[in-house]
Amino acid sequence: MNLTSVARTKTEIGWQEEVGLPRLGIPTIKAKIDSGARTSALHAVDLEPFERDGKDWIAFRVPLTGECEARVCRAPIADERPIKNTSGIPEDRYVIRTRLVLGNRHWRIELSLADRENMGFDLILGRTAIRRRGLLINPGRSFLTGCPVILPDNADGKHP
Repeated sequence: MNLTSVARTKTEIGWQEEVGLPRLGIPTIKAKIDSGARTSALHAVDLEPFERDGKDWIAFRVPLTGECEARVCRAPIADERPIKNTSGIPEDRYVIRTRLVLGNRHWRIELSLADRENMGFDLILGRTAIRRRGLLINPGRSFLTGCPVILPDNADGKHP
């Protein structure tokens, strides 16, 4: 199989894309595709862990660029682990799992919650989130997948 036939079986995405995080109430957010980062990161502030029905949850605000009010979000905590920041220094971060929408494709990803106020993007999609999804990153293009197509959850509350 040559490179041309491999590229035909992949969905081409740009170095930045509009994606959705519908379970967090975020229908669209600009994401930087960063294959150099292992873990994805969402700009989140005012993190407040709490317990619900015996499980650990976290409440946080997502101040989206260009919007006056921040989104208030709640999600179960999937993990708390050290993740290297942009300077390469490990810092303990909360990690949640949520649904990502890229074009008309949906899948679950892990997101670390970090204050990204001084960064250019509110969301970084790392290689773990895009691995084994049939994607080919074109670093010279942007916004190739169009607006995220948000579909309702299945009856059991899960979506592929």
